[in-house]
Amino acid sequence: MVSAISETSRSRSKKVCVIGAGPAGLVSARELRKEGHKVVVMEQNVDVGGQWLYQPNVEEEEPLGRSSGSINGALKVHSSIYSSLRLTSPREIMGFSDFPFLAKKGRDMRRFPGHKELWLYLKDFSEAFGLREMIRFNVRVEFVGEEEKENEDVKRWIVRSKEKLSGKVMEEIFDAVVVATGHYSHPRLPSIKGMDSWKRKQIHSHVYRVPDPFRNEVVVVVGNSMSGQDISMELVEVAKEVHLSAKSLDISSGLSKVISKHPNLLFHPQIESLEDDGRVIFVDGSWVVADTILYCTGYSYKFPFLESKGRIEVDDDRVGPLFEHTFPPSLSPSLSFVGIPRKLIGFPFFEAQAIWIAQVLSGKSSLPSSDQMLQSVTDFYRSRDLAGVPKHNTHDIADFTYCDKYADYVGFPHLEEWRKLLCLSALNNSQENLETYRDSWDDHELLQEALQSSHFTNLNC
Repeated sequence: MVSAISETSRSRSKKVCVIGAGPAGLVSARELRKEGHKVVVMEQNVDVGGQWLYQPNVEEEEPLGRSSGSINGALKVHSSIYSSLRLTSPREIMGFSDFPFLAKKGRDMRRFPGHKELWLYLKDFSEAFGLREMIRFNVRVEFVGEEEKENEDVKRWIVRSKEKLSGKVMEEIFDAVVVATGHYSHPRLPSIKGMDSWKRKQIHSHVYRVPDPFRNEVVVVVGNSMSGQDISMELVEVAKEVHLSAKSLDISSGLSKVISKHPNLLFHPQIESLEDDGRVIFVDGSWVVADTILYCTGYSYKFPFLESKGRIEVDDDRVGPLFEHTFPPSLSPSLSFVGIPRKLIGFPFFEAQAIWIAQVLSGKSSLPSSDQMLQSVTDFYRSRDLAGVPKHNTHDIADFTYCDKYADYVGFPHLEEWRKLLCLSALNNSQENLETYRDSWDDHELLQEALQSSHFTNLNC
């Protein structure tokens, strides 16, 4: 199933480094090669999958995932997947445009399968399109910076990498670099009075794997995200008490049902302070003496290897400036990012990004001028500010219309209506039936419509 390369593309072939072999990196490699580019993918782990390559052993990771003591600010563990994690979206909506996420006999055939099934899908994808031959495994990228040369019009990049097993360091020159390192690895932590001096156990969900270590403990879970809710529901079966703390007291009926069902699961507002005697004091004055605080407070964007001389910065999780979350105006198209946006149907969006980047690098598509791109970014920031969106949520899209507008840059198909509706159906079901939505649903007609669509019936791939 390896894609053919057009002769016209060969003449404009670029040597491209893709950093990361997760979903974004894999589809980028495929589209770049399809467009005739010479691709090298550098992956720090032993296999494809990125975040979906489960790493059960987290003993060497700092409990809060602070990476300041490590080389180049890198974490020892990339994946933040916990053992029981299941998808929050149905498999039908998740596949790439020409490679549906099918249920396979002998594997996890549930509509909302466990994490291993998605990893196996990505392995199937990489093997079906012959991607592994482009990937260097166990290689960590330590430095990416512009080559110093007289012709400033043609940017090339120095990429320094290190083989994790042998320690061998390589330095190479690439015409372009695509950053596809994901955004669920570097913990984002709150700032709480007394946090640094609190003597009891504090961990971030990045290093949470199984509930057993918390048996008979009093655990405070900070953060009402999907992972915070899932982990709380898992802990409540083994812990003495679970106290879920959130910014907003406005909770879904689904979570409300779970809380009323479990007397040892209690809901609280934000934490005011942590005290030396083990107390966790909440802003309403209530308190609890806790054994462990588990932060389910999300993740930050970090690119510790990238030296952009200040032209790309991460400011409170706003990565910028990036035109359409992809191209830095002053460094495009030789530097690009895939997979920055959150809260969208990821795989088709990554695919559209990859196609656009590949076509811009080959000259088949063109970008606006640097000034025009920068103005677009400025206008986007202004619209987010006017809408009251916090800076750290800059890349949270949650908008099907934007995905379709993005697809138009390269003539990529709009999201199918059934894909959008199945996404919304699952979201609404989770709001109402938090404990059961993955196994009990009422969107059977929509599901049949999806399965009868060309996405599933044109299985020539």
